[in-house]
Amino acid sequence: MNSVLRKSLLWPVLVALVYTTAIAGDRNRVGTAGGQELMIPVGAAGVGLGGSSIAFASGVDALYWNPAGLAKMTNSAEATFSQMSYIADIGVSYGAVGFKAGSIGEFALSMKSIAFGDIPVTTDALPDGTGETYSPTFVNIGLTYANALSDKVDFGGTITVISEQIQSTSASAVAFSGGIQYNGIGLQGLHLGVAVKNVGSKLNFSGSNLLVQATSAADLRPANYLAITTAPAELPTTLEVGLAYLANVTDSDVLTLGGNFQNNNFDDDEWKLGGEYNFENTVFLRGGYSFAPTSTTDSGLDTYQYDYSFGVGVRLDLGGAIANVDYGYRHLKTLSANNVISVTLGF
Repeated sequence: MNSVLRKSLLWPVLVALVYTTAIAGDRNRVGTAGGQELMIPVGAAGVGLGGSSIAFASGVDALYWNPAGLAKMTNSAEATFSQMSYIADIGVSYGAVGFKAGSIGEFALSMKSIAFGDIPVTTDALPDGTGETYSPTFVNIGLTYANALSDKVDFGGTITVISEQIQSTSASAVAFSGGIQYNGIGLQGLHLGVAVKNVGSKLNFSGSNLLVQATSAADLRPANYLAITTAPAELPTTLEVGLAYLANVTDSDVLTLGGNFQNNNFDDDEWKLGGEYNFENTVFLRGGYSFAPTSTTDSGLDTYQYDYSFGVGVRLDLGGAIANVDYGYRHLKTLSANNVISVTLGF
């Protein structure tokens, strides 16, 4: 890789490092971002690692964490499917397929959907419910491209279409996420990852559910409908910088340690730590921990929900295909824990 290209790739890293040390998360903007389903993690391996895999995630498992990792896909094609039990009986379904396109690079298509279950319809006149129910429809569809610029540098980007619908009211937006992974920076086994996620248009709801009937106080004119104008909501943009170290414990066992710093435009900043032990590329043990040092309010209340996580995975040779079956657990301090099961197939 020539020096001009090398310098051009180092600039995003330098800018990210300066940015993350100069700007902290904005507590005053908590709860103001839209498209919060973009922040729900997918994939049991990454969840078990506490989200610390930005520098070393690979294949279709990397799409959520750092799209640059798609360039490390070792199979000609991969497909992954996962199901998460989130909070309050909310389910998160995710699927992705990726394939190599020769020297052009790697492509992937992904979809995440949120199942809220049936929610009772209430009105001002019937606060206990009308007997009807509704279920919001939240879907994210992403298209990812990645490629290796050299044996040490991978990059990737994802365009995501966000669609949210609640009864007859809906909103949509488009977001971009991009990342770079540097493999072996000064020390063999030391990797660096940088990712900017969810930069895009605002979500603005509209629809017939936002029409309210207005009448004249003196009944001088017939009833008509006025539209409630909603304020547009920005997407939850993040900037993440992470390091990872991969060490060969034996000829067949590998220990991976990772850590990320995540700067949020809508909440407190987060730190994520994790590790994985790979037994003969067959059994994987994972653990992680995340925290937000500035999440404590003036009254002493810690508003950050997450702490430890863990997971396990098994790789199976199916003869012509490789299957990874993974489980991830993420503990929450006051809400129900997240459980994720993933199956990834490589061909």
